Amino acid sequence: MRLFIASPVILYDYTELRKDFSKVFEGRWVEETALHLTWIFLGEQESEDPWRERLRRLTPLECPALLKGLGSFGRPPRIFHAKAKEKILYRKAGQLRRAGFELYRFTPHVTLCRIKKITDWRGYKELLEKYREKIIGEIKTEIVLYESDLCPDGAIYRKIEAVTE
Repeated sequence: MRLFIASPVILYDYTELRKDFSKVFEGRWVEETALHLTWIFLGEQESEDPWRERLRRLTPLECPALLKGLGSFGRPPRIFHAKAKEKILYRKAGQLRRAGFELYRFTPHVTLCRIKKITDWRGYKELLEKYREKIIGEIKTEIVLYESDLCPDGAIYRKIEAVTE
């Protein structure tokens, strides 16, 4: 089974954001119900049990963390994401490390789209500027162990266990 640990996300107006950026690039958007901040990707595992035990050592985020601004990874850009820079996320990453999780170069973000091709560079940069200071959503406080099944239409996530308030 393919496992990862993440926190679910709420975007305030994902429809509008998708509409804006679909004018300037082509890509594969993440379904709104599947949006999340990944804490750690565990990959293929024989059992979920050891991860459940480690998850139980954690506490939820102390409060929701805001998503502010947009960006991309790669040259040319391939991963279009919402930025997550609040200090509580880095503190929680430290707690995950102390609980025995190996976080590799943790850069908090929420993947929104896998870009295939930017069709309007100028428009893309203008939209990034438009959204630069905009609060677009929040990361929920719960921390979840998910199973991920890869399908032709995208991944399907199943919640295995969660640390909630």
